[in-house]
Order: sequence, then C-alpha cells, then structure tokens
Amino acid sequence: MNLPLLRLTYHPARPRRALICGASIAGPTVAYWLDRYGFQVTVIERAGSIRPGGYPVDLRAGAMEVVERMGLLPDLLAEHVHSRRATFVDGEGCKVAMVDPEWIHGGVRGRDVELPRGVLARLLSDLTAKRVAYRFNTSIAALEDDATGVQVTFNDGSCEHFDIVIGADGLHSTTRALAFGDETRFAHPLGFCFAGFSMPNRFALDREAIISNVPGRMAAIYAAGYQPDTVFVLLAFAHTYRPAREKSEVAFQQHLTAKVFADTNWQLPVLLEEMRQAKDFYFDSVEQMRMPTWSSGRVVLVGDAAYAPSFLTGQGSSLALTGGYVLASELANHKDHRAAFAAYERKMRPFVEMNQATVTEGKASMIPVTSEQLEQRIVSLRAFSSTPANADTARAVHSALDLSEYDDGPEYRNRAEKP
Repeated sequence: MNLPLLRLTYHPARPRRALICGASIAGPTVAYWLDRYGFQVTVIERAGSIRPGGYPVDLRAGAMEVVERMGLLPDLLAEHVHSRRATFVDGEGCKVAMVDPEWIHGGVRGRDVELPRGVLARLLSDLTAKRVAYRFNTSIAALEDDATGVQVTFNDGSCEHFDIVIGADGLHSTTRALAFGDETRFAHPLGFCFAGFSMPNRFALDREAIISNVPGRMAAIYAAGYQPDTVFVLLAFAHTYRPAREKSEVAFQQHLTAKVFADTNWQLPVLLEEMRQAKDFYFDSVEQMRMPTWSSGRVVLVGDAAYAPSFLTGQGSSLALTGGYVLASELANHKDHRAAFAAYERKMRPFVEMNQATVTEGKASMIPVTSEQLEQRIVSLRAFSSTPANADTARAVHSALDLSEYDDGPEYRNRAEKP
C-alpha cells in the first residue's frame, strides 16, 4: 500500500499580540518599538484622532536619546519653540525678574527640546501609522485575564484576545481602573488645582512667558510662537478639591477658580473672563500616581497611567518616552511577560521615583504658598537670572537612566522571542 507523500510546511510561531490603550506619547512610543521587535500591535484611542495643540512640553536627557534612536531628532529640532525669556511679576504686574526659561524646569539649552504636546504625539504616531492598527473613538469596557492572554471587550461590544495589554491612557487611566482598582488607591494629591485654556494673544507676546505670583496662587501666560495669535493660560492655586470623574463639573470649576483669584490684580480680570468663554478649558487637581507595582497579570502600565510625576516636575513627557522604550525593549528581551514586566520595573522605578521627588523644588519655584516662600523665590530668581536654580538637581536626575544596555541594531530587532 502506497501512502501519499505529506508535504511539511514550516509555519513560524505567531507574533505576540499587544493592545496599547492611549495614543498620546507613551502609547505610540511603545507601538513603534514593539512593531520593530516583531509584535503585532493595535493602538486604541478614546478621542476621534490624535489630539492636536496643547501646552508645550519639554524633552530632556534620556528622552532625547530615545527620539534620536527613533530617527525623530531632526523633526523635533525643527519644531522646537525656542522660548526666549520668562518674566516674573508680582500681584500688581510689577516686574520682579527676567530669566531664561531653563530656570523653571532645569533644562539645558541646546540639549533639550520644547514643543507642543500635540505635535509630539503626531510625530510619534506618524512613525507607525502604516504598520500599526490605530482605532479611534475606541476604549476598553472590560478585561478578562486568563492563562493564555487577555480577553478585551471594547466599548462597541466587540471582543478580541491579546497576549498583553498596555495601559498608556494617562493620569485617569481606564486600563488602570479595570486592572488595578479605583485610582484613589494610588493617587497622591499635592494640594493644588489648575485650570488651563487658550485665548487670543492680546499681550503681543512672542515665544515668552509672563508669570505672576501671590502666596498660594500662580497665573502664567505663555506664547509659544507656533500660534502667534494665541496664548496659553495656566491658573494654579493651593486647594484640596479633587474633580469627580463620573460627571462634568465645569461650571463649578470655573466658579472656584474665579473665586480664588477674585482679589488679585494684574491681568486676572481679563484672564478670568476669557476662561469662562474658552472652548478648550481643562481643569484638574495636581497629583502624582504612586503604585506598588505597574503590572497585574498580563496588563502593564506606562507613562502617566503608572507614574505621573505632575507638571511641577516638568518630566511627564520624558518619562513617557523613556518608559515606553524600556518596556518595549524588555518585552523583546523576554519570552515570559512576567520577566519582562519585572525587568521594566527594576530599570524604571528608581528613575521615576527620583523624578517624582523633584516635585518639592517644583512647588517652591512655581507656586510658593507663603509670603516667606515667595520672598525666597524672588531672591533665587534674582540670583539665578542666567542659570537654572535647580541645575545641579536637573543634571543629576537627567543622567540617572542608562540606556546603553539596549542595542537597537538589526540583529537585536530580529531576535524578538516568540511565545
């Protein structure tokens, strides 16, 4: 009896499937690297598109190394705002000091980049737009972690199975809430609130900021240059209020902000009136996210979802970029997701905690709470009019993360392990 000859065809193991929630900074960064390492990647975003505009953000040190490895450095340098100066005034509008913008965040001129958050998000997502599936107007409704992966139910009722789920969906992360529980378990309010919005540039500002302080309150007007007819306004103040997440409280938030600044002069009456009419009004409490672990089963968090440092540190975007890069690299290095997540935490946690600790200096320099602290800040401003007051701290923090162990050559990229 002659048996038919069987033709054996080799089928390589399927690529690991990764779902990334959030398409701002951390999400597209992870997507880019996982795609290069051979993963099948899907990115979902609650908004209808990559969110444009937004307040300028800073990238420094390790984050600059990551974008250079991604080939993005020339594009970022082309979008660099080149802020010229920051002028501090008192509650009556009298000039206290004029300093280089680096004084505020401890950056190093010529080695750091400042650009609109929306531009950064677009540049990152454009790198993967033709290779990675982006789904907008989409969010997670439920997660079920089993022995083989994560069953994800989306807001439209559809379901899919993924090997890992990565939450890169910001401070008020839905992924974190589903996998770890209510955010109040991990949120550490810093005792401040802020309102942000844009308005017409009535002040003839050009690539500069004006910052006014009275004890416990700060009003900042920022002209970035890429929108010459528009300025961004930030009103921050000491308060324990935390916005409810389940309903809109815009009217109350605007009333609270107006009440807090009611007895201040300078340009506040104009700013408060513009605030009430702003279509992009945003309000939140200032807080950090501090979690004992960033992973649960096959779900892991990155960026603000895991370790928001707050805008007082100026490091949120840089942490999102470096965290996304390290997470993707460790997933490529380890077949077992548990080993990858553990390595990611070992690498990033000391750096994250060091950055979060700088919030004390950030509060003292940006929103002095007492008259004594405000007077000390004025002395510092005048003493460091050309050099960042926290330059030593900034240099120590920025150099604390060593990325040299990650080799991004083609041999490394092609050896992404399969399950």
